[in-house]
This record gives sequence, structure tokens and C-alpha cells, in this order.
Amino acid sequence: MAKRIESGAPVLTHRQLAMFRAIMLHGNLSRAAEVCASSQPTLSRELARLEQLLGFDLFDRVRGRLRPTVRALALMQEVERSFVGLDQIAARAQELRLQTTGRLRLACLPALAHALVPQALVHFAKVLPQATVSICPLESPWLEQAMSEQRFDLGLSETSEAPAGVTLQTILQVNEVAVLPRGHALCRKPMLTPQDFEGERFVSLAAGDPYRHAIDQMFAQAQVTRHTCLETASAVSVCAMVRQGLGVTIVNPLTALAMAVPDLVVRSLSVAIPFRVSLLLPEVAAPHPLRDALVTAVLAATKALSERGFSIQSITDGKFETLNFVTC
Repeated sequence: MAKRIESGAPVLTHRQLAMFRAIMLHGNLSRAAEVCASSQPTLSRELARLEQLLGFDLFDRVRGRLRPTVRALALMQEVERSFVGLDQIAARAQELRLQTTGRLRLACLPALAHALVPQALVHFAKVLPQATVSICPLESPWLEQAMSEQRFDLGLSETSEAPAGVTLQTILQVNEVAVLPRGHALCRKPMLTPQDFEGERFVSLAAGDPYRHAIDQMFAQAQVTRHTCLETASAVSVCAMVRQGLGVTIVNPLTALAMAVPDLVVRSLSVAIPFRVSLLLPEVAAPHPLRDALVTAVLAATKALSERGFSIQSITDGKFETLNFVTC
């Protein structure tokens, strides 16, 4: 029998607390005994011993039923805190058993959060449906800086230079494409040259974007003047503006593929403006146990897009067309 230490706090066992909690939650000895895999007489004896150990009554016996005392209610608050901690430990153990250790943290360009990443997560979910992935869209150079600081398990960027403390692997390289609103005069041409954009209203990427620089340089070399009416940092926003008839644009084919709807027409360019996707992996931080599985899913999604040849269905004058953008 447990003994009460008069000069200090009583020495309690986990079984006693579990028994007390079961009685509090279920309100009667019979149901609590079932939960504790015990018998009602045994539980009754254990309760009496616990009350003797504590030095006060936990329950009033009213017409054969147990009614918790004020002290019992106060004690239950402390017991619940302990059991919440145990539940968290049990959940963590379950994660380890199922290899769903915490959440994977993926940093990517905003354009890839709309285009490549969702396809990769489809592959990943087939293998590990219980795993948790946190997606954080970041623009360059903040994405590369975050990877250098080892804040993410993996990253997807357009950079060709590995940040400090990070390994880089180029997993995809394709060419930028033109995106037009349906019914635009340029939709009649299967391929567009820089000269075709002369005098056109142009929705541009934000100043400082490396692809904005490459596109501006192409038009400068061709001595083509556009009317740059709008600019935004997001390729998805650019396409949304084009869809509303606010101008024409040039973006990466992944975003064009994701945004391809009847209101948008996609055309290839006669001048190649390469768009690349690089996989970034931190070298210093310990790799997440499921990182390789997510990397495999990203590569599978990239391969699937490559095998499709980036076929984009668009509508021109009511007819569907399929355009192919082959990887380099």
C-alpha cells in the first residue's frame, strides 16, 4: 500500500492518476473500471487508498453515485496538464512509427507554388499520405538567403549558383513563352518574334526580376518599343491581367501551363529565353527523414512535365490547339 509522506508531498503513481482521471471523466466506477481494464471492486479499493494517501476526500457518495469535491476538481486540472503532455508524446511516437516526423518545409518561387509544386505533392501524397508539408513561397534573393540559413528542408529556385551551405541541382530548363488574351491579333501566328510586339500593351514582371531584365534586353536588341502599361512581381498575376485583356506578356511555361484557360492563348517565341528550375538542399542542417521522398516526388513531377513536352491547350477562334515546349 502506498504511504503518505507526512513532511512532504504524497508520492503518487501514474496508475493512481489514470484511475482518478477515468472516474472524473466517466462519472462512475463501472465505466472507469472498463477503461482501466480493471474491476469495480478493485477500483473502489484503489480510490480509497488514494484518498488516504492524499489526506482528503475526492468524492462525496450521494445516493450511490460519486460527486467530485472542490479539491478533486482542482486536482483534475493538474492531472489533465500531465495527460495532455503524455498525449503529445504518444502522438510523436506515432509519427516516428509511421515516419511522418514533423512537417517538411519547402521554400519555392511563387510561380512554382502554382505550377510545379502541386504536381509534386500529388506524387508525394501517394507514398506518404499522412506526412505534413509546409509550402513557403519566397522571391529571390530571400529564398536563397533562407536556404543558406538552413531554415528549410529543400528549396526550388531559378538560380544557377548555389548559395553558401547549399547544394544545387538543375532539374529543368525550358524557354519562356508568350501569353495573349483570346481574340488578340497575334493569336493568328503560331510563333512570335520580338518585332510582333511593336507598339503592344505589355504586362511586365517587376523591375529587378531577372526575367524582366532578359525580356527587356531582347526587345532592346531588336529595337522594339512596347507600351509597358502594367507590372507586377507575380507571373500568375501577370497572366491574370492578360486574361482580362489588359495587354500581352512573356512568362515561364510552367505558369502558362497552370493558367491555361479558354481566355488565354500561349505562343512560343522565336528567341530563346531560358527558364530553369534548381533544387536546393541544405548541407549543414540534418536532413529531414522524409526529405528524399519529397525530392523524388519533385523529380517525378518534373519528368512528367518533360514527357508531356509542356503541351498547353489554348483556344484560338474557338479551336483547341496543342503547343509543345521541349526541355533543353
